[in-house]
Amino acid sequence: MQNITRLFDFPYYQLEKYNMPNCFVDKRNGEWVNTSTQEYVDKANAISRGLLRLGVQANDKIALISMTNRSEWNVMDTGILQLGAQNVPIYPTISEEDYAYVLNHSESKYCFVSCSEVYAKVKSVQDQVPSLQEVYSFDELNNCKNWSEVLELGADTSNQDVVEDRKASVKPETLATLIYTSGTTGRPKGVMLSHENVVFNALTSSERLPIEKGKSRCLSFLPVCHIYERMMVYLYMYNGVSIYYAESMEKITDNLKESSPHVMTAVPRLLEKVYDSILTKGSDLSGLKKKIFFWAVDLGLKYEPYGQNGWWYEKKLGIAKKLIFSKWKEALGGELQVISSGSAALQPRLARIFNAAGLGVMEGYGLTETSPVVSVNDMRKGGFKIGTVGKLLPGVEVKIADDGEICVKAPSVMQGYYKDAEKTAEVMKDGYFHTGDIGEIDTDGFLKITDRKKEMFKTSGGKYVAPQLLENRFKQSRFIEQLMVVGEGEKMPAALIQPDFAYLFDWAKENGITISENSDIVTNEKVLAKYQEEVDLANESFAKWEKVKQFRLTPDVWSINEGHLTPTMKLRRKIIKEKYMALYNDIYGH
Repeated sequence: MQNITRLFDFPYYQLEKYNMPNCFVDKRNGEWVNTSTQEYVDKANAISRGLLRLGVQANDKIALISMTNRSEWNVMDTGILQLGAQNVPIYPTISEEDYAYVLNHSESKYCFVSCSEVYAKVKSVQDQVPSLQEVYSFDELNNCKNWSEVLELGADTSNQDVVEDRKASVKPETLATLIYTSGTTGRPKGVMLSHENVVFNALTSSERLPIEKGKSRCLSFLPVCHIYERMMVYLYMYNGVSIYYAESMEKITDNLKESSPHVMTAVPRLLEKVYDSILTKGSDLSGLKKKIFFWAVDLGLKYEPYGQNGWWYEKKLGIAKKLIFSKWKEALGGELQVISSGSAALQPRLARIFNAAGLGVMEGYGLTETSPVVSVNDMRKGGFKIGTVGKLLPGVEVKIADDGEICVKAPSVMQGYYKDAEKTAEVMKDGYFHTGDIGEIDTDGFLKITDRKKEMFKTSGGKYVAPQLLENRFKQSRFIEQLMVVGEGEKMPAALIQPDFAYLFDWAKENGITISENSDIVTNEKVLAKYQEEVDLANESFAKWEKVKQFRLTPDVWSINEGHLTPTMKLRRKIIKEKYMALYNDIYGH
């Protein structure tokens, strides 16, 4: 059996062990279309041969930019890596200025894009990127070469022996990819990950995923340009999991029903949205049905794993599953067994309610620099504890520094930041990668993240405030979509709040409050009084110095495109503060 030491070994391993007719499944013109393992390997080899004929050398950089996950991405990935070249995945929605920066910094020679939207952005900066020789598109476009030209260039198999030689010269420690992290501040940094970094992570993470090998389906929609979803795709290949690629975020509900996945990855924001929409449907019920619905929800919010609540609770939960939760599962395709959640902190109540409903949300922790998984929960063998990010993966070592910072040593830790020895030295000390996250390991070996080192701040009274803890609690309110706690160096913490406008407008209508615009709603006295109630309720969970003493509502929706959020939905704190400086000054009387 194929020994996996490099990323392009995964498809060959799958071919030998599972030889699947449906390795990847994409939606094309309204139909799901299968790509078999054999077809995948054949196309990847054709790409390798075509790239060789285009003069691609070992260590050349090739950029991939796609609006959605699609099998062409994986074919390109394997085709590039087999030559000892590097794949530079770029997040599609970053600014044109960042496109130019990443393409230049990586000195990318070729760029493959998904569609006209991405092509237009690359085209607008192409003259600023001297290294870029050609752009190809996956979609058929009039004004851009198509990737099929490279496949055709590789149709002649006479140089396959050169591909084999190149493959043989790729070592586990060879650089595989440069992933530019969308930093919450400053220029993106190019994280250098080797084949070994990501292979180690995929193989060890695989031990934590309870899926039936060779018989499971997944739905993939988190961007594959991020290492989390990309590592999972390699893991799926290794386990013979058929990968269905969602059409878009908007069509996830349909795609879940069509593909009936057993497993998927998610970010907390998505789970929050799913939960809120389920609650909205429950609120629309009436009489006994509504009573039963909210009885089940209340029960679910008290869930503890492994029957810790006793037999009477489990009996009631069985009834709730039959009457209510089975319908939740049905709405997500009916077969879903495990949802791996990462990228940001998950509210414990979501872990409780989804697991009570039989949708196994398992939270993990990691960073791009650690390829990414450091630890993850696993329902089996007592490996699950709510409010933690699970136990460390085998072969991963963590030490907690004196100031509480999590430091990681593992075969999955990056080689460094590309062309940036100074920033690499800042985070790589005494053999450990310093994560910038604050946490602790409990007596049972579960890792718990308490905050970001850089995001903790002191008030002028010298008290430390951990904003993420507060934000997660406040976001439990149906009225709050996004929230940022501020107050560094000020006398007390305060908050900038983006309302959940859809929910708020419904509430206003029910309460006879007439408002037309978002900008009216955030200054309406009755609305502000309601938010004060929600803030007071959330504040009960915190010590006196941590409580949010004042807040201001913002009239716009915080988004990636407008710069409020990073592509992984984290707050860009500096930018949000700048955008709402007038509100900030109003709070503190500056």
